[in-house]
Amino acid sequence: MALDRYVAICYPLRHATIFTHKLVVQLGTVVILRAAILVAPCLILIKYRLQFYHTTIISHTYCEHMAIVKLAAGNIKVNKIYGLFVAFTVIGFDLTFITFSYSQIFVTVFQSSQKEARLKAFNTCIAHIFVFLQFYLLALFSFFTHRFGSHIPPYIHILFSSMYLLVPPFLNPLVYGVKTKQIRTNVVKMCCSSNSP
Repeated sequence: MALDRYVAICYPLRHATIFTHKLVVQLGTVVILRAAILVAPCLILIKYRLQFYHTTIISHTYCEHMAIVKLAAGNIKVNKIYGLFVAFTVIGFDLTFITFSYSQIFVTVFQSSQKEARLKAFNTCIAHIFVFLQFYLLALFSFFTHRFGSHIPPYIHILFSSMYLLVPPFLNPLVYGVKTKQIRTNVVKMCCSSNSP
């Protein structure tokens, strides 16, 4: 999303020539390979290092790496360290890339002479940044509470971890739908007509 916004705002006339089908496939391949390369060792560490478990019931709403590791009866220090490495690698790379692309976008937006175009681009970027922050802050909360949050009640951790998975897909259509005038107008009409007697 950050790369798409960067190209759309900084090089609007070249968007279609830059974002070719080939580039999109290459970017998708890189993202999938990054996930596979970083997650595969987690699975290997669980399979071959952890042989005995206190229980087989995960006290979580979904199958998370550290939720499984915490079930183990053995030493889980290596799993914790690798989990933190993956979290910091992914979040560090993503936030660095996002920060770079949005700083370039803001430089381009502030150099624009058209006030209305500048305001529209700035407004769109701010909404994107809030979606990114919400996603990464909830992810960090989930990662850190698994490792250091023994004093946090499990139901709070489960709630925030579930929000980390459920809220971003829910927020994205709202954020982008509200930005579209036609959708916003129809939603307002639907809400006003359902409230009238």
